[in-house]
Amino acid sequence: MSDHGLLSGTRTLLYKEMLRFWKVSFQTVAAPVLTAVLYLLIFGHVLENHVKVYDNVGYTSFLIPGLVMMSVLQNAFANSSSSLIQSKISGNLVFLLVSPLSHWAWFVAYVGASVVRGVVVGAGVMLVTIWFAPLSLAEPAWAVVFAVVGAAMMGALGLLAGLWAEKFDQIAAFQNFIIMPMTFLSGVFYSVKSLPGFWYGASHLNPFFYMIDGFRRGFFGASDVSPWTSLAVAGGSLVVVCALCLHLLRIGYKIRH
Repeated sequence: MSDHGLLSGTRTLLYKEMLRFWKVSFQTVAAPVLTAVLYLLIFGHVLENHVKVYDNVGYTSFLIPGLVMMSVLQNAFANSSSSLIQSKISGNLVFLLVSPLSHWAWFVAYVGASVVRGVVVGAGVMLVTIWFAPLSLAEPAWAVVFAVVGAAMMGALGLLAGLWAEKFDQIAAFQNFIIMPMTFLSGVFYSVKSLPGFWYGASHLNPFFYMIDGFRRGFFGASDVSPWTSLAVAGGSLVVVCALCLHLLRIGYKIRH
């Protein structure tokens, strides 16, 4: 197949994946935005005067970037994992298997669509929540970099989960027992500096912490660790997950029988 044909096929699959979530945007975009707003209303109201974070930064202002990044990560994962498992269970994955698309085309389309969904949901959360507290972009480049890197890593991780799973229950278990705990224990709702010794150290073993901390750096110009350290951890995690994902796609793991 020519390079033009491969590019066209990749572009078509990417468009199909983006159209898939956009056609049900009330569920895939609006619902996560509403969930984030509810978190903000509850935690912001209860903890505003009780939690100390960065100097001159109110708790609600601190919370908003965490909720935005949490929404980016969770929805990027949900997009690729749900799409692939639906295709496997419904049987329409065969139409992709008989096409001449390479494993790179699959990867770019699924992960690319996940990045788009994650960023769209994150932007939606930002637009709705910035009215609740003052917020500015001190170092916007960091916010953009970590949003894209985080969404790409979670899109690739969702693709891995979709390849491994054979039914919806397994995807749900992966999300409930791995993704959700790692997200909630990554400093979305608090600064890890407020944690006792053991949990402080454990937080630094969680790659999600570095993504959220680096993303916050873009807003406040302050972070719990150096943004370069966060970028190294997030970038390293992205490379490892993408390499494994590409390998499994190349050998047709659990999709070519």
